Amino acid sequence: MKRTIVRALLAAAVALSAAPAPAQDAYVVGLTGAITGPVAATYAAAIEGLRLYVETLNARGGVNGKPVRLVMVDDQGEPSRSVANAKRLLTQDNVLVLVHASPSSTYPPVVAEVKRARVPLLYAGSICPKEVYPPADEMQFCSTAFGSFYESEMALRFLKDSSSGTVRLGMAAMAIPLSRGEIDFAEELAKKMGIATVDKEVIPPPTPDYTPFATKLKDAGANWVYSAAPWVTQVRTFEALRRLGWSGRYVAMGHVQSEDELPRLKDGEFYVFGANALFQDDLPAHREIREAAQRAKTSHPVTQLTEGWVAGLVLEQALKGTPWPPTAEKARAAMNDLRVDTKGLRGGPIEWTKDNHFRNKQYYRVWRWDPAKNAIVRVRDWTAIEIR
Repeated sequence: MKRTIVRALLAAAVALSAAPAPAQDAYVVGLTGAITGPVAATYAAAIEGLRLYVETLNARGGVNGKPVRLVMVDDQGEPSRSVANAKRLLTQDNVLVLVHASPSSTYPPVVAEVKRARVPLLYAGSICPKEVYPPADEMQFCSTAFGSFYESEMALRFLKDSSSGTVRLGMAAMAIPLSRGEIDFAEELAKKMGIATVDKEVIPPPTPDYTPFATKLKDAGANWVYSAAPWVTQVRTFEALRRLGWSGRYVAMGHVQSEDELPRLKDGEFYVFGANALFQDDLPAHREIREAAQRAKTSHPVTQLTEGWVAGLVLEQALKGTPWPPTAEKARAAMNDLRVDTKGLRGGPIEWTKDNHFRNKQYYRVWRWDPAKNAIVRVRDWTAIEIR
């Protein structure tokens, strides 16, 4: 199955980058992302969702009567590949916007290249860095559902509200910049909230055995564990804890795998929180994504495509505001004055201004598996956090 998915994505990347429309007669958008490699499970589906949206958009006539040409290049989640891709897309393909869907370890070299080229960078599937918050960096924008620091604020609020006794908090991160930074922030926030932190594990990628890290969390006496990391670190740490006989509660960021993973784990004390509505809601937008996936015969689970589809909604709106002939500067001006209806896929719209390239409010839901109902249940409905 994995090989089939990889072949499909690579074929799509080649097909889109070789689109027949001449560059001067299309809105050209570039993407560097982890289509393959060890972290592709977190990013490849978002890339596929964006590809499907652009394909659907072009079938409707494109933007302002022009097609959108999406040039996708695989960086396998490696910084050296991501910077090489960025240079190629910026200097050879002359993209108007560069889309990023890869781990935070790839951010610095790509950011340096877009600043040099004066081309806006859109994080789509990559966690939103603090540089998109007010006062925003002029070149960095983010449509991704999760963002630095607000994740931890939501997680700690939830676990504190859900606990009748003393919380003894353990934390787990992947040894990459934003994951490590998120857990460091959570540790400080926990102190302010009166939550005792008993252990913090920063786990290197790749890790063949999570047992040593889980053992430290268990032996420290954690009754809650919060993990802010790529899905592999979150879920394997949790599974290792359960194998050790740990009976506490665990809260994790809701990556694209969540809706499929909760039924697999079938654990009533494993909570995920996220900003994307689940497909079990069966919204009209969900049905549109499902239809696009069926037309394209994509190998990705449809439940994992929302992130990229939302990025497509944002990209379409930005390009609509980019007058012909397009330039990166015109695209950036449009992105500085943007409001996108997320069609219920999020708890509210995505709004950007010159000083805020994230959104005005971030909305989260919390879910868990209910063994009695044999189904995913919503533990907490949309909770708004003001972006400061």
